Amino acid sequence: MRPFAYDRAPDASSAVATVTGHPGASYLGGGTNLVDHMKLGVARPDLLVDISRLPLDGVDELPDGGLRVGATVRNSDLAAHPLVRQRYPVLSRALLAGASGQLRNAATTAGNLLQRTRCVYFQDTTTACNKRSPGSGCAALGGYNRYHAVLGASPHCVAVHPSDMAVAMSVLDAVVVILGADGERRVPLQEFHRLPGDSPERDTVLEHGELITAVELPPLPHGGRSGYRKVRDRASFAFALVSAAAVLESADGVVTDVRVAFGGLAHKPWRAVRAEASLLGAPASEESFRDAAEAELDAAEPLPGNEFKVPMARRTLTALLRELSTEGRT
Repeated sequence: MRPFAYDRAPDASSAVATVTGHPGASYLGGGTNLVDHMKLGVARPDLLVDISRLPLDGVDELPDGGLRVGATVRNSDLAAHPLVRQRYPVLSRALLAGASGQLRNAATTAGNLLQRTRCVYFQDTTTACNKRSPGSGCAALGGYNRYHAVLGASPHCVAVHPSDMAVAMSVLDAVVVILGADGERRVPLQEFHRLPGDSPERDTVLEHGELITAVELPPLPHGGRSGYRKVRDRASFAFALVSAAAVLESADGVVTDVRVAFGGLAHKPWRAVRAEASLLGAPASEESFRDAAEAELDAAEPLPGNEFKVPMARRTLTALLRELSTEGRT
């Protein structure tokens, strides 16, 4: 690991000022992703600004019934919070599926959103990777790509975003609260992560120095049910081959509100807008759920080695929606 300087920020504004004024600086929260990448030589900050002790670790109820989740809330605390378990089971389930207890005790809300891809070529500095070294190429295109994207990829990058939590927050219409040198701004989570395009090195819309201070969750619709389903290579903690999150509300057997997102399929949590359009006003039936999944996945462009993801995603979403549609029935 290369030498680096360390600074403990006294407050959020000071942290932003320090990182904004230092091109080689990075924020340090839980460190579960950044420190690994520093050891591998993937990340090389020359200054770490520690924000872990800032008062950003609260989960507070908002006047409309939503929640404001501080940036440094630990994943384990968020998953176990009574209001999260009661009102947002999709989020609690996604967090519990995402990592071991040891990692959840260290990882933070903001850090989870800012995870970088687990592509083996990104983490191996001897290989070509446009995300790590722009313009060097993408070794995954002709290499091992079992875990890689089937939606929204580009010729420059086929990596996927690894977060489970972010997929759940996508269907919750979460808003990311960001503090920068020019003040605070709010970005819908669905606009926070980027598709690779021709600049895959940029994972998010954050500018250098901007700091996530919170994530806000609006209330779910009355009667809406939410859930998360993850398919992985082993039952213990592993990254998703395919995951699906959904919020579903129906009345008299007809879908009245629905939100769907996939994980493991794209460079960002993939909001399945075609599936949502197909389902809204349709019967809450197995056939409708399957048709909606197929409508979304018609645009898939799998690679040799990950073609299985398309039927797996269709079955995963269909099963999740079926589960949600039957909850509470006698």
